[in-house]
Amino acid sequence: MTDVPTRHLGRLAVSAQGLGCMGMSHGYGDSDDAQSIATLHRALDLGVTLLDTADFYGAGHNEELIGRAVAGRRDEVVLATKFGFANRLGEPTRVRGDAAYVRQACEASLRRLGVDHIDLYYQHRVDPDVPIEETVGAMAELVQAGKVRHLGLSEAGAHTIRRAHAVHPITALQSEWSLWTRDIEAEIAPVCRELGIGMVPFSPLGRGFLTGQYSSVEGLAENDVRRSQPRFADGNLERNLAIVRKLKDLAAAKGVTAGQLALAWVQHRGADVVPIPGTRRLRYLEENLGALALDLSPQDLAAIEAAAPPEQIAGTRYDATSLTFVNN
Repeated sequence: MTDVPTRHLGRLAVSAQGLGCMGMSHGYGDSDDAQSIATLHRALDLGVTLLDTADFYGAGHNEELIGRAVAGRRDEVVLATKFGFANRLGEPTRVRGDAAYVRQACEASLRRLGVDHIDLYYQHRVDPDVPIEETVGAMAELVQAGKVRHLGLSEAGAHTIRRAHAVHPITALQSEWSLWTRDIEAEIAPVCRELGIGMVPFSPLGRGFLTGQYSSVEGLAENDVRRSQPRFADGNLERNLAIVRKLKDLAAAKGVTAGQLALAWVQHRGADVVPIPGTRRLRYLEENLGALALDLSPQDLAAIEAAAPPEQIAGTRYDATSLTFVNN
């Protein structure tokens, strides 16, 4: 395994691929803390610096886990976390961006992480009832206090990004971006590039689907969120598998996995793009990092995109309620 190259999110230098830590505590069935910490330590050993968590993941457990893993290695890590969801998993979605909540959430995250500052602090979703200027203003005060180094937004729309950036420089936008989720390409990505904001794609492997590991939901844990997501529903899943079969054929011709090919496509979106594929297993961590070595030609990229045209993706990426909090 070669050293992971560096990219920049605004002025923040990070590894060209980060590690999404959500699944170590949340969303994809039960996990094992010891296994997760081993994966985190291996990621650091291999040169991954950007670790991504949120206070919502496992109701704080994920931040506590990351805090334990980076203890004694804080200077090797660009620590990113998020705030904004004021509900627990299974409860109606409630987003808060008021100044008092921003301050409260940051203090709680610092305690759980066991650190004195957060390198990249995101608003997880935009609060529709609070002006973004109030939210980012409060986040900027955290920067001035030395508790946060850089600010980010997640799943924000182009107009919101402009308004936020006018209050305080936004370093990164975290949004879903993969071969089967390309919403941000039309308007949001161009605005980020105009303003010098880096982009951090989450779920760059389509929640694992683009790896070709899943032909049904039967093998998923009962508490796996993918069981309730439209793209994994009966009918949609079968149609989406046709895309994965094409990816597998293209990957086989290059001697790589479908997941590596799909991830390399995201890596090739630009030098300002730093995907954060999530895993809790060493095997998949190393497989994902292998995508960095793939050099795709314009012809390769065209073939990959032809295998997954947006109009052929069956189902929305979230249910109707969750979609109301996206790209606002």
